[in-house]
Amino acid sequence: MERELVEDIVIVGAGIAGLTTSLGLHRLGIPSLVLESSDTLRVTGFALSIWQNAWKALDAVGVGDSLRRQHLRLNGIVATSLVTGQQTAAIPFREPGNRKDIEIRCVKRKSLLEALVNELPTGSIRYSSKVVGIEESGFYKIIHLADGTIIKTKVLIGCDGVNSMVAKWLGFKKASFTGRYGIRGCAEVNSSHGLEPKFMQYFGKGFRAGVIPCDEKTVYWFFTWKPTSQVEKELKENPAKMKEYVLKKLENMASDVRYYIEKTEEDGFLLAPLRYRNPWEVMMGNISRGNVCVGGDAFHPMTPDLGQGGCCALEDGVVLARCLAEAFSKEARKDGKEEQQKRIEESLKKYAKERRWRSIDVIGTAYVVGSIQQAESNLVSFLRDKILAPFLAIQLFKKSAYDCGKLIDS
Repeated sequence: MERELVEDIVIVGAGIAGLTTSLGLHRLGIPSLVLESSDTLRVTGFALSIWQNAWKALDAVGVGDSLRRQHLRLNGIVATSLVTGQQTAAIPFREPGNRKDIEIRCVKRKSLLEALVNELPTGSIRYSSKVVGIEESGFYKIIHLADGTIIKTKVLIGCDGVNSMVAKWLGFKKASFTGRYGIRGCAEVNSSHGLEPKFMQYFGKGFRAGVIPCDEKTVYWFFTWKPTSQVEKELKENPAKMKEYVLKKLENMASDVRYYIEKTEEDGFLLAPLRYRNPWEVMMGNISRGNVCVGGDAFHPMTPDLGQGGCCALEDGVVLARCLAEAFSKEARKDGKEEQQKRIEESLKKYAKERRWRSIDVIGTAYVVGSIQQAESNLVSFLRDKILAPFLAIQLFKKSAYDCGKLIDS
């Protein structure tokens, strides 16, 4: 039996961008409904690097301190070549020039999502709500769910990931495949792991790996590479072979670090293709159209080489909530339908304008950095290890120096 609901703001996807947007709106006194296709929160991915730009966003929505208490603050990045065995860069997490400490922590995805959800009013998220169709009806967008429910909304925000239906509706093509894959995992120990609070990065011929402690007992790791044979392409079908392959590639890694990859159970190895949206498409595409827009991976899927995917999703949420608040202020609610529609369109255009060039910059830089870091060419590998390593590490600082601002313009 069909049911029809009416909402002011509907957000598709209870991921980082969707939940941050909803919480930002809630902090400003504006309700929203988040639709999540799964029956519970999806926490695939284990952990993510939260750089200083993302901490500003988390503080803006009021969950920064609770997450700080749960995760170690990292004090530097160390890059090592597994070809030569030499350390190629060791950079403290301090701002070049003024020597100010930079805040970076590796945060468990589950902890991040739960911190956002716990601050939302009960009923803000509607689980088991898969969107199967979007149509227009004058001022409203009509959303059709798989269970037959129909939702009329004044604003539709797509935070529904790399395969976003809302992005497709706006005219975006499917995200491009880089030819590279990423394998991630997380290991937990009963007592302290004893690793230094550093981002340890390793480079080999055609691959990149990293090991980062999250807290005293949890270690997150990743491995990215470009399959060159059918055997490698079939790894995703066989977790045991996947684990064996990663450990073989990392045989020159220090044993006390490699131990945490060895300790990860086979079913804890998560493999995914690395996709990105072409910067040209972001430049020319409709980030917003009328009363519809996108955020997070639906907007700017990027390679993980700068650790900025989740950070930019947090930025999106704060900026979008701030912009939309202008269209749903007490003053604006007195407007007639046409005036309100105009305010909504202008607020989403403002969001798109603010986020477009930031997204183009980060997507493009991540792609280039990843291509250099994961080079198979002997010449590029030599340049990377001998000359470019400090430059590549500095890019991490540069892209994390962004400030998305507070929820209310001061």
